[in-house]
This record gives sequence, structure tokens and C-alpha cells, in this order.
Amino acid sequence: MTEHRSGFAAFVGRPNVGKSTLMNALVGEKVAIMSSRPQTTRRAIRGIITRDDAQLIIVDTPGLHRPRTLLGERLNDVVRETFAEVDVIGFCLPADEKIGPGDAWIARELAQAKAPVVAIVTKVDKVSRDRVAEHLMKVSELGEFIDLVPVSSVEGIQVDVLTDVLIKHLPKGAALYPTGEVTDEPEDVMIAELIREAALEGVHDELPHSIAVIVEEMEERPQAEDDPRRPLLIIRAQLYVERDSQKGIIIGHGGERLKAVGAEARAGIERLLGRKVYLDLHIKIAKEWQRDPKQLGRMGF
Repeated sequence: MTEHRSGFAAFVGRPNVGKSTLMNALVGEKVAIMSSRPQTTRRAIRGIITRDDAQLIIVDTPGLHRPRTLLGERLNDVVRETFAEVDVIGFCLPADEKIGPGDAWIARELAQAKAPVVAIVTKVDKVSRDRVAEHLMKVSELGEFIDLVPVSSVEGIQVDVLTDVLIKHLPKGAALYPTGEVTDEPEDVMIAELIREAALEGVHDELPHSIAVIVEEMEERPQAEDDPRRPLLIIRAQLYVERDSQKGIIIGHGGERLKAVGAEARAGIERLLGRKVYLDLHIKIAKEWQRDPKQLGRMGF
């Protein structure tokens, strides 16, 4: 009988290379928010895959980058602290982008890591087979990897293969989380992330980095008018930006954009919680919060 394996695998790479989408595909549920905007992920988020023979905990990390703010420095610290503690590292590189100096820089960082590194070529559905083969060759020249796996999260190409490869490099041991759990993220953090995901859609290039969300309060109301058997959950959240002009962008003409953000976020929150919610969103200005240690601490960074 095969011995049970359990442990942690970190997904590491530049911003916007498909780490969060890949983790969600492996877990089979949406655990991390996704956006086309770089640096969407700001925390080390765990997704849990439980099988009869193994339990694999994927740790999705922020994109490693050359930081321009204190927030950027702290996000890089999160990545380095994470890959120093896991059992195996998945180095993600997208097939539809050329390997650049940023990838080479990360490869040099990972060469110092204690954990073995699996190179993962993401987004293979976006390019031809010849292009994938060429990309795999160039990736293999970046460093010494124990495995090299091409995948597509969208098409489901080799997702199960990648799971098997990562599990192969885990230590033998019992499960670390109860069966049925897909993440250990606190509920309020997941709700804040869903709000931020909705706010990221369609905003200007400079704005995504300036958006932060904190859930201030979650309160039960005795009943919902349309269903007296089910209490309504009231969620009050603050959406922070750095400047007055950014506040105007989020609110939109006549408040239409903020309404759209609220509607999209509420739908995601209701899917997450399996119940009706009332979402009360407010926008505050926290000037230069990305560079202010005190404000970063208040926001959990």
C-alpha cells in the first residue's frame, strides 16, 4: 500500500503569470481572486487538495518584482519567507511571454532555496505546440529543476499531472487539514478579497496598486424580507485609495461604478457563504498608504 504524503508547495513567479488561476484549477474551487492586473495577490493564500493517498497544500504567493514601495518590499518578503518553509516550489512561467530578466532573477533566487523546484510553464493553451516546445527548452536553461511541467488552467491541460508531480516531492505523513477544507483563509479576508477583485475590473493602470479593502463589521439581521427563515448578514467594508482622484474613479459617474462593484462583490460573497448578504461599501482616502509603515500595519501588511 502506498504511504500517505502531505506537505506544502509554493507557487512563485513574476506578477500576472497565472499562479492564482492555477491554484484554483488544482483545488477545484475559487480560493484566490484573479485579475488581469499585475500584483493582484497580496498574501500567501493556501489552497488544500485532499486525496486518499495525499494532502497537498498549495501556497499562492504575490508576484516577485523589483519593489517601488514599502508594500512591494513586504510582498517580496512574504514570497521569500514562504518558499523558505515549503516542501517543494513551483516556479511559474507563462508560455505566451518571452523569458526575461525578471524570470532569470527569480531563478537565481530559487537556486538558493532548500526545497526542490518544479518549473511550471503556464498558459500553454495560448500558443502553438511548437512555441510550447521552444519555451520548455529555454526554461530548462534557467536552472536545475527536478521536473518541468507544461499546463493550462483554463483548458485543464496536465493539471492532474502537475498535482501528481508536486505530491511526489512531499514527505510522507498524515493529513494536516480535515477532509473537505479547501482553504484556511479567514472568512473576512476572503470577503475583502472578493470586494477588491470586483473593484479591480476596468480601472486605470495606476489605480489597482492603490486599492485596499478591510471588512470592518459582519452583523446578523434577524430576517431577510424575502425569506423570514434565513437571517440576513450585513457586511460593512472600507475600500481605501490614496488620492481624491482615485476615489472619484471608484465611485464613477453618479455612483454607478461603485454600485457595479458592490453588486459583483455581493454575488461572489453570497456564492462563498451560501446565503444572502447586504453589502455596505464606503470609500476612504489613506494618503500614500503603500509607503506608510503604520498604515500598512493597520491593513495587515
